[in-house]
Amino acid sequence: MLILISAGEASGEMYGAQLIEALRRAAATNNVGTAALGRPAGRRSTADADEKPAELRSAGQPGAAVPTQTILPTQANVSFFGVGGDRMRAAGCDTVVDAKDLAVVGITEILGHLPKILELYRHLLREADRRKPDLAIVIDSPAFNWRVARQMKRRGIPTVYYVAPQFWAWRQGRVRLLRDYIDKALVIFPFEEKFYRDRGVDATFVGHPLAELPAPAIARGDYAKQFGLDASKEWITLMPGSRVKEVRMNLPTILESAAVLGADYEYVLPVAATLERRFLRSLIGAHRITLVPEALAALYHSRAGIIASGTATVEAAMMGTPFVMVYRVSALTYRLGKPRVKVPRFAMVNLIAEEEVVPELVQDDFTAANVVNRLREILVEGAARDRMIRGLREVKARLRRVGVHVEERDAAGRAAEIILAMMRGRGFGEA
Repeated sequence: MLILISAGEASGEMYGAQLIEALRRAAATNNVGTAALGRPAGRRSTADADEKPAELRSAGQPGAAVPTQTILPTQANVSFFGVGGDRMRAAGCDTVVDAKDLAVVGITEILGHLPKILELYRHLLREADRRKPDLAIVIDSPAFNWRVARQMKRRGIPTVYYVAPQFWAWRQGRVRLLRDYIDKALVIFPFEEKFYRDRGVDATFVGHPLAELPAPAIARGDYAKQFGLDASKEWITLMPGSRVKEVRMNLPTILESAAVLGADYEYVLPVAATLERRFLRSLIGAHRITLVPEALAALYHSRAGIIASGTATVEAAMMGTPFVMVYRVSALTYRLGKPRVKVPRFAMVNLIAEEEVVPELVQDDFTAANVVNRLREILVEGAARDRMIRGLREVKARLRRVGVHVEERDAAGRAAEIILAMMRGRGFGEA
């Protein structure tokens, strides 16, 4: 089975790597492969070229150094190509487009990148026409991926949307894009299933890919030694976003906040897979900030965080780390976008909890003074910190609530089983 998989941004390609590994495991268990699909024995894609066992880094934790797992020869019958980054390449995907090149944010910001993005889009379609995949899976990044889905539909290729677009938050009319071009939507927030089904989309809630993440194994002292941190101080994790534009908008005020808080704390900044360390260093300048390669251990061992709106807020919730959510876009993007927002809150954890668990400092409210004031409320032991930790614990519970009969599998495993069952229903492989 040859699968086109398209994932932009750091979180999307992390989910893509998890799903690739889950699909390979499920396909091996169910004996699904190119032979079962009836492909000519001699046909091979470039992604099938090496059928020997390969040691691949697990994508279970974003950017984490985690144990390798062996992909057995029987699993090589499922191969992947498309849009992704380092994690998906490590999982065995032939990335013909790098996700870094699609990491653009904002209505106005995207305009200057359109020629490049259009060429990458055309290149992906040329590869699809050449390789003729049996299935397409698109992950998040709706501005790019709904167009990919539309083209797959025109080519008669069944298409799954994993981590469906947040059309419930704004531009709800665009749900028709899923209804028209997607065969199956696999959603990761509990309220999304009803929202999409009520609008004619075949959607199933599989749980959040981060909800089953275990606590990092590395001890705080060992982590401190590894990255030169002072273990006697409290740490604060800084996460300004995963795209260059949003980092430029968010990081300066985050750094200003850290400067006000002062040297009593250590400041740790995980480097998103879509960013370059040199770029971050150029913005950090003389500020004493420690760059680390992954987020979960930093969050787990930190007292609190300053976290840009997005997947990082869910990561912080999963690690039980209190934080202040911040975000800023260009003034024009904000003016154009705000009237279209259909939800009462910005932070994903607040939407899931249906109440304010973490403070939201957006646009003009995002000042160093506000960040410091709200952060100081949760840095000390007391009612505010305890209340937030309870709220984050409830958010994690809601994201894991899928059903007794599937609790033994994580979100990627459930998604893989649904995808393979869908393909068997279309005559692909054995039932």
